[in-house]
Amino acid sequence: MKFIWFLALRQLRYRRTQSLITLLGVAVGIMVLTTALSLTNGFIKGLVDATLKAVPHLYLQSLNPENSPAPPANPEVVGQAPVFLSKALLTRRAEAGRGAGADFATLIGLGEGGQAVYPDLDLSRLREGSIVLGSALARSLGAYPGDKLFLVSINQKRIELEVVATFQTGNYLLDAGFAFTTLADIRALMEQPTALSGYQFRLRDPDKAPEVGVALAGSSYFPQTWQSSNRTLIEQLALQKRVIGIVVFLIVVVAALGMASVLVLSVIEKTPDIALLRVMGARGLQVAGVFALQGLMLGTLGILMGNLLGWGLSSYFRWRPVEIPGELYFLTRLPVDIKASDFVWVSAMSLLVVMLASLLPLWRALRIKPGEVLR
Repeated sequence: MKFIWFLALRQLRYRRTQSLITLLGVAVGIMVLTTALSLTNGFIKGLVDATLKAVPHLYLQSLNPENSPAPPANPEVVGQAPVFLSKALLTRRAEAGRGAGADFATLIGLGEGGQAVYPDLDLSRLREGSIVLGSALARSLGAYPGDKLFLVSINQKRIELEVVATFQTGNYLLDAGFAFTTLADIRALMEQPTALSGYQFRLRDPDKAPEVGVALAGSSYFPQTWQSSNRTLIEQLALQKRVIGIVVFLIVVVAALGMASVLVLSVIEKTPDIALLRVMGARGLQVAGVFALQGLMLGTLGILMGNLLGWGLSSYFRWRPVEIPGELYFLTRLPVDIKASDFVWVSAMSLLVVMLASLLPLWRALRIKPGEVLR
């Protein structure tokens, strides 16, 4: 092994420029991949967090709206409230200098404990006869705090409510389609004075929503978790991360193949020297191992440098987030979430690719026949 290490290090020093370029190629590929994954993680986390601001972790839908007993206590529950959900047409009369406004919205009629279910939203001013609008919905209606809105149900029942506040989650779809009112007001709108759609919950750990839902549902409710309500979104985000990882990983593959081509050319250039070493007693595997070791050393150093550069660049973007259009991507800034697991699997896969690429010069060196070369 000392003989192999000696020749490999000497060869790397002899070709400093080529070695440095090859090492940088692998490092840049790793840097781009880890940074892209950190940005993707941040985008997914930011979008999920924004969604959970206006979406309960767990919703127990009543199987009989006229008979909805209170669910049992559970240590995972930090907030719960009875709700009545419905859709309605929201209209605002024209005024001097302002045209009329109209839009459809999903109404969430909250009972006692609603603020605990939505702690990130300011619902403190919500009282009977009032309504809190999503920010985009308020812009669509041209409604501001203090304005009066008419709500029209599918039964043509109409009530008047006062806008007392607006909320903004960062998820444009929620801000444009949801509004909060009291349980009494929505019951009056739907002309169902005792009906209840079910109960909404906020949990200590949102990921435990499926287990808690099964424990609380019993025979009176059907559990709906935030994961099931946003399944399409979650699957699309997971697919997006996989596609980005695969596409960007090709940069690492290209860099590894570039390293292999440099080493193969080095084998061709050093063919006479290899033949002399073989005649002097060096075994074929020893000589071939020199070039494989070069590739492994360049790849390992490139992976380590790439991880450091990727962590540094990701940290920079976390310090100074990238601005993005909120109406298109739901978020105004692209957050960064650096996960050690991403760096580990990227390093492992890159090392595997580098090892496979190092087999090319090894195989080329083993094919050299000293007798033919010397003749």
